[in-house]
Amino acid sequence: MTIQSICLFCGSNAGTRPSYTQAARDFGSTLAARDIALVYGGGNVGLMGVAADAALAAGGRVIGVIPEFLQSKELAHQGLTELHITRTMHERKALMEDLSGGFIALPGGFGTYDELFEMLTWAQLSVHSKPIGLLNVDGFFEPLLAMVRHGVAEGFVHEANLRLFVVADNMAALLEAMNAYRPETVNKWLSHDNI
Repeated sequence: MTIQSICLFCGSNAGTRPSYTQAARDFGSTLAARDIALVYGGGNVGLMGVAADAALAAGGRVIGVIPEFLQSKELAHQGLTELHITRTMHERKALMEDLSGGFIALPGGFGTYDELFEMLTWAQLSVHSKPIGLLNVDGFFEPLLAMVRHGVAEGFVHEANLRLFVVADNMAALLEAMNAYRPETVNKWLSHDNI
């Protein structure tokens, strides 16, 4: 599999560590260097703005998707290759999924978690079979991974569902793992009885 476009989920704030901003910058420039289109929430603030600016500065293609009511709140980026305006958040997520060949989450807040877990749920239900990755900058996702493992231990998450996503602490390793992702090796372990 060669991914042509990746949807980024990340903070509309920069967070407290310089490493988060650097990771977003590296994310954008890496996608541009590999000729992978960046699909994201369309804002020009926080980590999302940093990633978009880095991709654009490196000559990459950047596609933003933002609902009407967030255009002013998230300050829609005006320099993108494409900017799609949707009516609702639901339409936004559906379009982002449709435009993307895979998904990567960087550090972020509730919006990042919402988007990440919606894509994981859709993968679990075979709505899509695209790779999902977590860029674990400075161990940011360790508490979330512990929660997911706790869900397995308590019988709420089937262990096979842990194969629905990959985790790495650098872009090269994460992209390699995502390109190696084969949904059939996951889906054969899943059934509606196990979800």
